Amino acid sequence: MENTCPILGFDHLEFYVGNAKQAAYFYETQFGIRPIAFRGLETGYRKAASYLLSQGNIRFVLSSALGADHPMGEAVARHGDGVAAIAYLVTDVRQVYQKAVQKGATAVIPPTDIEDRDGRLRFAAIQGYGDVLFKLVERQHYGGLFAPGFMPSQNTSSQNPHQGRPATGLTDIDHVVGNVEVGAMDRWVNFFIEALGFNLLAHFDDKTIATAHSALMSKVVQTPTGEVKLPINEPAPGPRMSQIDEYLRFNHGPGVQHIALATHDIIKTVRQLKANGVAFLETPLAYYDTLEARVGAIDEPLDQLAELGILVDRDADGYLLQIFTQPVGDRPTLFFEVIERCGATSFGEGNFKALFEAIEREQARRGNL
Repeated sequence: MENTCPILGFDHLEFYVGNAKQAAYFYETQFGIRPIAFRGLETGYRKAASYLLSQGNIRFVLSSALGADHPMGEAVARHGDGVAAIAYLVTDVRQVYQKAVQKGATAVIPPTDIEDRDGRLRFAAIQGYGDVLFKLVERQHYGGLFAPGFMPSQNTSSQNPHQGRPATGLTDIDHVVGNVEVGAMDRWVNFFIEALGFNLLAHFDDKTIATAHSALMSKVVQTPTGEVKLPINEPAPGPRMSQIDEYLRFNHGPGVQHIALATHDIIKTVRQLKANGVAFLETPLAYYDTLEARVGAIDEPLDQLAELGILVDRDADGYLLQIFTQPVGDRPTLFFEVIERCGATSFGEGNFKALFEAIEREQARRGNL
């Protein structure tokens, strides 16, 4: 079948936060994702402050309102700090936007051009799950740092006190996971397939992703090239509150549950992230007793994986290593995954039980299980 998918990759993720300056400091000092550009009062923009952070191919925009009645502030009051927009790089914003709207997407921002001396940037937005926007970005006629209105950050200078901190080795956004309400998963999967040319990559039912207490269902869509992978979860019936139910309660609706960031050396990356203060879910040492019997030979030292709590899984194409952080805010909503793919194209199905039991231990500590 001809590849008609118009999505080339992730362009950036935008977070709405209560204090963008402090959030930028957090992501720089803990994750090593450094501020490189800024838009706000000092650049003549009077509605919000936005910091562009970058590491490898990862780009985060952290934005906060400068007035009480700005929609960003209202979003943070409702959802807490979190992902407000997933931006996809495309070659033709108008075409993608029009097809998406024809397929039932809710229009939010029509195709819009903004310009400066570096050229023209075109973007549009449609409504995603919950209050998350799906943004479409066209860059072939723009040669600037990021977008008109953004100026290089002073933190890129030699005066930055964190410049000497060792790099964390994070390189790419591997996938972005969304949590939706019961009955909405298939609707969003079908939208990505029919409107945007994605393929269905995997399907996990409530028997695959289940513990003694709770269960969930998940489907994964991806672009034909695999550059964008989007797992979508919904709750399944269980005797206690599932992690998806907990997320939906504290996020006040659907949204982005976690972001998986890729590395080429997960041991080095996780060691540095822990040194920076990143808190991860704990893995019982018993998990490693039968690891080699389950996944076969791997190149990484087993004792170091156990020391750091890194999970391992294998599929037909190879193996992967992964670990998950605690929620990065006070609400038990957004968290991160660190992943290294050694050929594997899956998502660690063999670790689902260990992972979700670890999440449930944290839910119990919060009184939400």
